[in-house]
Amino acid sequence: MIDETFQAWRLDDVRQTLVLAARRTRLPEVVYWGPPLPKGEDLGTLYHAYALDVTGGMLDENPDLSILPEASRTFPGQPGLILRAQDGSPLLPKFCFDGADETDDTLTLHYKDDDTNLRYTARFQTDPDTRIITAKAFLDSDDPVHLHWLSAPVIPGPQLSDEMIDVAGRWTGEFQLNRTAWSPGMRYRENRTGRTGHEHFPGLIVPCRGATNTQGHAYAFHYGWSGGHKMIAEELPDGRRQIQFGHAARMEVNAAKHFESASLYLTFSDDGLNGCAVAFQRHLRDRIITPANDKPRPVHYNCWEAVYFDHKLDILQDIATRAAKLGAERFVLDDGWFGQRDDDTTSLSDWQVDPRKYPDGLGPLIDHVHGEGMTFGIWFEPEMINEDSDLHRAHPDWALGSEDQTLGRQQKALNMGLPEVRDFVYDRMAAILTEYPIDYIKWDHNRVLPAPDADQTRGSYALLDRLREDFPHVEIESCASGGGRIDFGIMKRTQRVWLSDSNDALERLKMQHNAALFLPMSVTGSHVGPRKCHTSGRILDISFRAWVAAQRHMGFEMDPRELNEHEEAVLKDVTSWWKHNRDWLIPADILRLDSADPAVIAEQQLSRDGSKFVIFAGKAETSDQIAPRPLRLTRLFHHATYRVRLINRESGAPATLSRGTPVLKEKAIEVSGAWLMTQGVTLPWSFPESMWVLEGERL
Repeated sequence: MIDETFQAWRLDDVRQTLVLAARRTRLPEVVYWGPPLPKGEDLGTLYHAYALDVTGGMLDENPDLSILPEASRTFPGQPGLILRAQDGSPLLPKFCFDGADETDDTLTLHYKDDDTNLRYTARFQTDPDTRIITAKAFLDSDDPVHLHWLSAPVIPGPQLSDEMIDVAGRWTGEFQLNRTAWSPGMRYRENRTGRTGHEHFPGLIVPCRGATNTQGHAYAFHYGWSGGHKMIAEELPDGRRQIQFGHAARMEVNAAKHFESASLYLTFSDDGLNGCAVAFQRHLRDRIITPANDKPRPVHYNCWEAVYFDHKLDILQDIATRAAKLGAERFVLDDGWFGQRDDDTTSLSDWQVDPRKYPDGLGPLIDHVHGEGMTFGIWFEPEMINEDSDLHRAHPDWALGSEDQTLGRQQKALNMGLPEVRDFVYDRMAAILTEYPIDYIKWDHNRVLPAPDADQTRGSYALLDRLREDFPHVEIESCASGGGRIDFGIMKRTQRVWLSDSNDALERLKMQHNAALFLPMSVTGSHVGPRKCHTSGRILDISFRAWVAAQRHMGFEMDPRELNEHEEAVLKDVTSWWKHNRDWLIPADILRLDSADPAVIAEQQLSRDGSKFVIFAGKAETSDQIAPRPLRLTRLFHHATYRVRLINRESGAPATLSRGTPVLKEKAIEVSGAWLMTQGVTLPWSFPESMWVLEGERL
């Protein structure tokens, strides 16, 4: 019999249903999350059918795995809230229902505990177009309290899953996927570096048994916070599983009356990891990002790996002219233009143009760049300070952390929690943005913090928000030694990310493939690097470097004076192709393909209406077998006919080793979507560290 105080709510979109249910005014549990349920489904029956049996050696009733598991209710796992009163005594609330607000797409649940004067709010919002559920938790108190841990609303993990996939990395090696088996106990990941981090990207994918990139059930999570996070994936003694995300523990330095989690983005897929990826890509591009303008995404040129700190006006003007001839549409002046910045030991925070390098200011360079038909961008690292700087000498107290702290890249972090620090940095940046016609900022963050502090992240957000409000036309790229600050929190305030400081195309091929689980093309910067990569020492062919860059928001980051005629011609051709196709590629879905050959890393970029696609099939290493294996495509119309052609035959396989006559070497083919998804295309033979590119069009 259903308890008279039973409560239940459901959230739906075309691909998923999430059901919350509770009894006796307690916090609710997620009793169902998966494929859409019929509208008439009895939620009370679902709640009771969800309950586990009780046997010997257990409590008489299974404690609720609620959206905020409470230590006060004998919950056997990690609680969702840990806090103390100002005198240090632990607070163990028992929250009871206090109301609910419902609209077509949002459910807000309110709970309170009269004994501790604490109030808890959970908000869930659905998006029928992107198929993302956004969940967030809020905690309020009548008196200041010390928060150690607050999870976003807690979600149970699926039972028919043998493993979870989370994301690790390092400098020049971001977005490495880890597969960890579920087992009794806890998978605990925490980033305490004070930024999103190369090491622990705040994402998790839980595939069900048999799921691949293109098929099967999968659940995915992303925590949109830039200051370091904590993830718990725990299997309880009774077999239930819980997944928690929140800020890194003990990030709230001061007692307060109000706390909130960041947004936790959730999605369920019934067509493999790609379903999760497309939901995240669309939500970030269409809901999170605020474009600075409505112009097409420009091809970048960044001068860093051409000149580093050695800025000479005539050389930079020559480089700009060459970059424009190659097809660049934006010139970005990187580190070295300010203060006495001849290396990385000095001048951070002294944001004034160096008169030694630019005696007439930046105007002559910008005028030249504009004369070549390009817009102008500039590098800042606003949250950082060198000890050898005018600001540090005047305000050593503005640096975050102790005087004897370990430096990173010869620098400290500014205390962004201080309003006077934010005002100073804003004034210096605003002066540059006001004096010069600047369209773009590469915003860097090159060291971890001495200790995690949520005020630091909120302060950085406030500075970004203020600059965005006053200079809305300026686009901002989030860079942190490459991919050290990439998350949906920072992307609310920026329009592009620098995925990695590695311009090694082979390393980029793998990183971009994995990052596509969360990031669309439009925000993911990818540049054609030097012939010899500066971070790996690897030498790669220009065709491979160019096509890997063309997979994402394309740019160049090399000294164009090193290019020979052949390399110039290839780069111009690929850049022209990217420009010709970017209008449909930018909003396209990036789909990871299940390659039969582990040496081939392949993706399919499919237009939103399904009328055209491009396949990038990169060969990362030598195949174990002699002949290429067929590559099956995905998400095509089964009965439609497609025209498929290989567009880079000339830069592909060497004639001496590719001696056969596969049809794609000679002409296009017209075949059904069913054939492409079942048999797949067989590509010509190729060397490792090369890329085949195919275009497809529905007839």
